[in-house]
Amino acid sequence: MIQFDCHAHVYETVRAVAVARYTPACPAPLSDWLGHQADHGLKGGVIVQVSFLGTDNSEMCRALAELDRNRFAGVGVVPLDVSDADLDRLVAAGMRGVRWNLVAGAPRPDLRSPLVARFIEKLGARDLHLEVHLEGDALAPILPDLTDLGVNLVVDHFGLPSAPTPADDPFLTAVSRLEDRSALFLKFSAPYRMPFDVRPHADTLLSLLSPGHVLWGSDWPHTRHETRTSYAENHRWAEMLGALSDQAAAKRLYGIALDTGAEV
Repeated sequence: MIQFDCHAHVYETVRAVAVARYTPACPAPLSDWLGHQADHGLKGGVIVQVSFLGTDNSEMCRALAELDRNRFAGVGVVPLDVSDADLDRLVAAGMRGVRWNLVAGAPRPDLRSPLVARFIEKLGARDLHLEVHLEGDALAPILPDLTDLGVNLVVDHFGLPSAPTPADDPFLTAVSRLEDRSALFLKFSAPYRMPFDVRPHADTLLSLLSPGHVLWGSDWPHTRHETRTSYAENHRWAEMLGALSDQAAAKRLYGIALDTGAEV
């Protein structure tokens, strides 16, 4: 049973950084997200830093300050040379992972550079995971290196598959060829971001991954696709997952226990 929304964006104001690829027209208030959670009987969730805010995580931190840390967490965006003090401040605010948003030709970190090695060491020392948002055909060749970094890897949006047929998809092929998938977690979120039905891809991923390595996320407020979908429509993905439990993944990645019985 899915009880948790692992991927939503919350921002009370819209003030995009200069290099933002997209700026929404309206805020995404915390109260609205909590209302959606209550409507669907969910017990908590994760606020993911939205790309148009860059490395300014203040909106995420303000929202987390109003929430029960036993049920909510954050995933932030920080520079590779982030200081220990800044990272510790974000962890204290409730951040449990760091996101690399690498889609649309964004610069990709050199996984073999000393800078990335120091960055990953800082994440590992704080039990933070790395979340990656990258098109599946570009993610496939570096997936073994990412899963071998020494921290848990969370892949956004089904891995953004590029082929309508799972057998032909580079990302799913890369997952199937991994010798060790213990560090790999998948977010089943935003199926509308692919131009084809990804239910077969979800089934394939479920057959490849160990139990407890899949979570559902609403991707609310569905940036770039606000008029095409709704929270309720995306929650139907959670219902289609049937008996699959997100309890183990929520505990491992975010330190959140979903067996408390508490609802939003």
